[in-house]
Amino acid sequence: MDGVPEPHTGWTFLTNHARVLAAIADNHSARIRDIAAHCRLTERAVQKIIADLEQDGYLSHTREGRTNTYRIDPGKVLRHPAEAGLTVAALMSLLVKDEAARVTTSATRGLPRAAT
Repeated sequence: MDGVPEPHTGWTFLTNHARVLAAIADNHSARIRDIAAHCRLTERAVQKIIADLEQDGYLSHTREGRTNTYRIDPGKVLRHPAEAGLTVAALMSLLVKDEAARVTTSATRGLPRAAT
């Protein structure tokens, strides 16, 4: 099927919710199609994740013409008790910096960007 990412088997360190939030932190006006491709998810899965994040107050959006512009609440505390006190901003700063470094390193070496 065209446009559907390859399935991933096994466990990963990050949830799909964290991946989508990091993609939005990197580009606040990213299209769902682009977020899905970046995160290797279906567009429908990304729509559901965005709805979850909006429902719990981690994310909001405004419509500007045909484009959505997302706003992340950086002060919102992560949900799991083990991360009590850790904010979305702290998590995103780690993930977005890592992504920028990974893309820059791959580009300078002439390598294709690593798939996540």
